[in-house]
Amino acid sequence: MADETAATPVQVSAPQSSHVYAMAIICLATGLGIGYLMRSSQLALPVPQTVALKSPHTVLPPGHPHSLEELKQISDQQAAPLLEKLKNDRNNTALLIQVATLYHTTHRFNEAAAYYKQAVALAPSNVAFRTKLAVSLYRSGEIDSAIEQLNKALAYNAGDANALFNLGMIKFQGKRDSKGAVAAWRQLLKTNPDLSVDRKQAVMKAMADAISMSSDQHASAHAGVNHASN
Repeated sequence: MADETAATPVQVSAPQSSHVYAMAIICLATGLGIGYLMRSSQLALPVPQTVALKSPHTVLPPGHPHSLEELKQISDQQAAPLLEKLKNDRNNTALLIQVATLYHTTHRFNEAAAYYKQAVALAPSNVAFRTKLAVSLYRSGEIDSAIEQLNKALAYNAGDANALFNLGMIKFQGKRDSKGAVAAWRQLLKTNPDLSVDRKQAVMKAMADAISMSSDQHASAHAGVNHASN
């Protein structure tokens, strides 16, 4: 994939258990997570108060933790020349993706989604664009819209690894839909036999965690029914 996006999304409804955190550790180690299966690590964890971002447009030392306000200022500076170019070249998908990626990286997920949407409107069959849009939508809290975009992406390419992995993660973490998540990941493994060993193992681990959580939820519900009947 062409871009490296932010590592931490907005907080959304997700299973708060050791399973999710175990998955996050695996994702970090193998380059998996909400985002791009074949590229970056983007984990569905709560937003910290500050994030680190290296930028040539700031006097702060590299790696200095920036507040969200500082990130906004940095992204405004970096986006300005791109937005100026877009004024005379509104249908330039490369520019639109650049702007969207910049906003996503600096945690401006709503703005990122707006520019990804423009790119998708110009290139509706571009699966990568729709996947990026879905990630920004998810991180802005629009879980159903994110799933919708991934389903549309998969209508163009039913075996896209990134779309399938994200669909599983969003269903699992955003919708608590373990069965739906496992189905997406099984499809991923079936349609991507050449997936590297570490990524394949991480997907299988994610599936195991989803199945385990589903079993735990079922057991808890069953115990609740028995307790109510006594």
